[in-house]
Amino acid sequence: MNVSGLAWAGTLIALTAVLLVDLFIIGRRPHEPSVRESSIWVGFYVGLALLFGAGLWLAAGPGVAGQFYTGWLTEYSLSVDNLFVFVIIMGRFAVPRKYQQKVLLVGILLALVMRGGFIAAGAALLAQFTWVFYIFGAFLIYTAINLARQGEPDEDEFSENVLIRWSRKALPLSRDFDGAKLTTHENGRRLFTPMLIVMIAIGTTDLIFALDSIPAIFGITQEPYLVFTANVFALMGLRQLYFLLGGLLDRLIYLSYGLAVVLGFIGVKLVLEALADNNLPFINNGEHVAWAPHIPIWLSLAVILGTLGVATAASLVKSSRDRRRELAEARG
Repeated sequence: MNVSGLAWAGTLIALTAVLLVDLFIIGRRPHEPSVRESSIWVGFYVGLALLFGAGLWLAAGPGVAGQFYTGWLTEYSLSVDNLFVFVIIMGRFAVPRKYQQKVLLVGILLALVMRGGFIAAGAALLAQFTWVFYIFGAFLIYTAINLARQGEPDEDEFSENVLIRWSRKALPLSRDFDGAKLTTHENGRRLFTPMLIVMIAIGTTDLIFALDSIPAIFGITQEPYLVFTANVFALMGLRQLYFLLGGLLDRLIYLSYGLAVVLGFIGVKLVLEALADNNLPFINNGEHVAWAPHIPIWLSLAVILGTLGVATAASLVKSSRDRRRELAEARG
């Protein structure tokens, strides 16, 4: 896929304009969005991604569009997993609901910057060294195993990292929030507000999730343009999705297992592609036979959609049964 500099520039300008509109809305009126408002924005961003994929289909064919859709769906599902940690962070630091939008938008902007850097580095490495596929694949399989063992994080398991603990000790902090400001004045002194610590927590969380998501999408496509746009479209609308899902996040109890299967599948896919690219043969009766299969994009999309669909359906069924059981026990 050959993407011209003009196409890159046009894409960046258009996506930046959308983000600036989002930023303007928050800056103009900090508030907790309603379900209706959140639904409209989530639908808008999902529709935008679908239209972008359709444009790729017309311009470059179904193969490229399929890679984008598969990468976007993978990154979107991983971004939903981010929301579990965001909920914990917001609750741990008692961030007022009407200011959570700003925290989320800053977190998304940080994620875009960090993922952009990782994408550039990953593309450069893959262009020079095909053995990086083995590292990415092994890392994804390792991550999948850990995710399956640990399940979704809860507040009791959340521990402040070294940077957050250092910030608490080294920086002059106020006890209370001052709106969405990072600094405030108390008794003639300029102090940082707890909002700064929240931003640090969100930023370091974004860094950790970027380490998982970038190898995952490189397992779908190695085209930097598709990797970047899939990441951007997956992150856009995440703020509204946070408010739309609300308590539903607690009901997606099997999502982590579904994501573990997806990451494990992509990890195996990366290793197989590395074996095929390196032409490592299998010796059968003294003959060298190429054996590493190529997993087509349609199969990847089917596996990811099917796995996430089953995990979501199973989660909702289990949560519904648990709620009925709790109500029955409460009634005696």
